[in-house]
Amino acid sequence: MPDQIAGLGELRGDCASCFGLCCVALPFAVSADFALDKPAGRPCPNLAADHRCGIHARLRDKGFSGCTVYDCFGAGQKVSGHTFDGQDWRTAPEDRARRMFDVFPVVRQLHELLWYLTEALTLAAARPVHAELRRALGETERLTLLPAEELARLDVAAHRSEINVLLLRTSELVRAGASGGEGKKDGRGKDRRGADLIGARLRGADLRGATLRGACLIAADLTGADLRDADMIGSDLRDADLSDADLTGAFFLTQPQVNAARGNAGTKLPGTLNRPGHWAGAAGE
Repeated sequence: MPDQIAGLGELRGDCASCFGLCCVALPFAVSADFALDKPAGRPCPNLAADHRCGIHARLRDKGFSGCTVYDCFGAGQKVSGHTFDGQDWRTAPEDRARRMFDVFPVVRQLHELLWYLTEALTLAAARPVHAELRRALGETERLTLLPAEELARLDVAAHRSEINVLLLRTSELVRAGASGGEGKKDGRGKDRRGADLIGARLRGADLRGATLRGACLIAADLTGADLRDADMIGSDLRDADLSDADLTGAFFLTQPQVNAARGNAGTKLPGTLNRPGHWAGAAGE
């Protein structure tokens, strides 16, 4: 599915084609992820006049690790270049700039759905629902192209709910064909949907074909775990140890999730994702 793979490449943030919207529109609070408080709609003090981050290479050292695990899935350049026709929020009237900041999170959610739908179309096991997935992909893309006023009124939660039905069906089809894994039912892996696995000791665990949708895996030890063909949508991997883990074929896994985790040169990732630079053994370390 070369077209779908190419489509995934387009669903990544391109800061050079954006007006730093994530650095202005989104709020953050002082914590382990952010060194200071910033309300929504106020530019981060590290944002330069050219809309680039002034401390990009030192974000983690400066206490902004939360920025390193964020990705807009390409929504920034869509809102900057299409929705607002390339107008900079710095020079726009105040009400128009405010609308940009309101619309950006909406388009970001839609683009995340585009990522999942595009990836689903690369999964051969999901062929029975490919036609429905293509229709959903087209409709979601259409929504991203709506005028700003309509985007601001869009019920994204309702649309996400409709898409989730298809993604669940995709997950069932893919995991039904996954091999191995203890405790399987009807050929599917363990069901850990929404599980509280904070700090769980899962070193070497066989989680092939498991569903970890929405599971909280903060600081979990997944060293050497087998996560092949696992459904990872919405799982919280902050500070989870993926060293030597095998995520080959894991699906609905995103770059922000991987960036939030810890790993090493032995961690096997899906081909659509990049190895984070802060991981042990990564290039430049």
